[in-house]
Amino acid sequence: MPVDVDFGGAGDILFEQVGRAGIVTLSRPASLNAINHRMISALARALSAWEADSAVERVIIRGEGRAFSAGGDILDVYRAGLEGRASPDFFADEYRLNAAIARFPKPYVALIDGIVMGGGVGVSCHGSHRVMTENAVFAMPEVGIGFFPDVGGSHLLSRLPGEFGMYLALTGNRIRRGDACAAGLATHSVDAGQLPALMQALCESDSVDGTLSVFDGAAEPQMDEGTGHAIARHFSFGSLPEILESLADDQDEWAQDTLATIEKRSPTSLHVAFRQVRAGAMLEMDECMKMEFRILNRMLAGHDFYEGIRAVLVEKGSTPRWKPEKLGDVREEDIDAYFAPLTDGELTL
Repeated sequence: MPVDVDFGGAGDILFEQVGRAGIVTLSRPASLNAINHRMISALARALSAWEADSAVERVIIRGEGRAFSAGGDILDVYRAGLEGRASPDFFADEYRLNAAIARFPKPYVALIDGIVMGGGVGVSCHGSHRVMTENAVFAMPEVGIGFFPDVGGSHLLSRLPGEFGMYLALTGNRIRRGDACAAGLATHSVDAGQLPALMQALCESDSVDGTLSVFDGAAEPQMDEGTGHAIARHFSFGSLPEILESLADDQDEWAQDTLATIEKRSPTSLHVAFRQVRAGAMLEMDECMKMEFRILNRMLAGHDFYEGIRAVLVEKGSTPRWKPEKLGDVREEDIDAYFAPLTDGELTL
């Protein structure tokens, strides 16, 4: 019988133990399961308790409704920043949780049925098993709101093959299950109609891998081979201007559309995202989280994050006014400052 467990979260996140599994349900369907500070703290407590509990052999996380999680609930952060009381506390706890998931010693199975973006990626894609259904939509769209692909994006995106992670970071484009499986973002593909049976099997079976192999099915990539080659070629350069120049010189419709997409994003965010993905390839997960916390603190003190939230989430559909407005106006020393050590305390993990 299921046993409900209370780790906090005020009903926004639910916990139960069923058979061999600890089950986490993100339960804010009206907000597309956007992750708030209460949810982060409760999930961290649950993982700590379940790691020590021999009766819990695996963790399963899922979302309620039509999304796994559309991201972090950042409107409170936005309002606090406008009032001059911006705090990195929400992000510090979120980044600690992301790192804890990455090092969690038991199978951690994310059942991704619907939208998974931003903070939702942070509580799913660092786990050992990432199962996507035909409804899954993945994106790290932060450069479109004047932010950067955080929650471990430095580690995750930098390790995708064929420069696919750099492409996702600089465009913020969405991809579906087939491309996520091909890139390794998803480890398994299961149709949504099979999820109830899969859940039951995961709670009862001896082997997570064996169970998933029974349910796993083929998912054809949506992206054709030529586009994959184009991404690998254009996004392999050692600087952001070289990537943009390469796209500009290619008269193919895909290259021109991709360039147009990038040119709408925050120039500062693009420079930061490029550098963090390149740097992340050489760093372990904990090091990536410390780097991202440095970036985060500077973003909270800047302009584009608040402007992007205003344009995209508050006054929906308006055009953001980035500062600087043009990629060429972003100075290298300004980007250096985003990655500099913090004088008032680095992230502790």
